[in-house]
Formats: sequence, C-alpha cells, structure tokens
Amino acid sequence: MNDAAGSIVYSLVMLAIAVVALIGLWKVFEKAGKPGWGAIVPFYNLYCLFEMSFGTGWLFLLMFVPCVGQIMLIIMWVKLAVAFDKGVGFGIGILFLPFIFLPMLGFGDARYVGPSNG
Repeated sequence: MNDAAGSIVYSLVMLAIAVVALIGLWKVFEKAGKPGWGAIVPFYNLYCLFEMSFGTGWLFLLMFVPCVGQIMLIIMWVKLAVAFDKGVGFGIGILFLPFIFLPMLGFGDARYVGPSNG
C-alpha cells in the first residue's frame, strides 16, 4: 500500500471514530435535556458540558487558561460521568476512549441525575 492510500484509510478510520463519538455526545446532550445539535456547535458544546457537569457553564472559560484547561477537561469528564450516575472510572474511560464510552452513556440505560456538589 502506498503512502497516499494509507493516508486515505487512516483519515477514513479517524473520521468514523469521530462520527461515532459525536453521535454518542449528541445522545448524551438529549438525555440531559439539552438540544442534540448543541454537541456540534463549538464553545456552546463546552458550555453545555460544563453546565451538565458542574451546574454552571461559565467554568468552561477556564479551558482557555494554559495548564488549567487540561485539568478542567479531566475533571469535567469525570463529573459528567457522575452526573449520569456512573463512577470515576467511567469518566476516565470517556477521557481516553470517547468513541466507546460516549455512545455507551448516550444509548445505554444511564440517566441524567444532575451535577454533584462534591
């Protein structure tokens, strides 16, 4: 296989993975009472994710602070899992394998219980 064909195959696989994760995120938004289309709108999706995770969406602005943004992203995924009555391990799963764990959250039996205070 030459380099061009390999690049095309790689791109198609990455696109498929991204689409699966996006469809899962769309369903997560709908379960939490947010519009599904919000999952594809830049910045608004972060605002909604932080609102679902922390109770206030404005904390997403911390994503723009160097070093703090990466830490907040990890905390946000863990708190999102907890908001859907899942454990910390599930949140770590979302962080590392979103194309598996977001569809599990969106299409599974998890229900949105809201952000925790802890």
